[in-house]
Amino acid sequence: MKLQEVKERLDVTKSDLSGSVFSDVNISGANFDNVNCSGASFDNVNMSGWRVHNVNLSGLRLSKANLAGVTIGDCRLEGMTIDGIAVTDMLAAYRAAQRRSET
Repeated sequence: MKLQEVKERLDVTKSDLSGSVFSDVNISGANFDNVNCSGASFDNVNMSGWRVHNVNLSGLRLSKANLAGVTIGDCRLEGMTIDGIAVTDMLAAYRAAQRRSET
């Protein structure tokens, strides 16, 4: 199926869209639930304002991303690195410095 220059609301349920190509598509306000995006590739995507909950991002690689204002909380961080530095090590060092400054 090919959609081009269509402005339509889709309700897609229990479907296999693997291998699909989306280019110059506006999905603002879309809702995704129980979706498998493993192996997907995103390039030049505006994700500002996204809310992501209960997702598996293991193996995700971000580069050249604007992370200004991003909030990460209540997440498993083992193995996560920023510029090659383990986030868990960064947090441990930060918390140790906080404890030292409180005394």
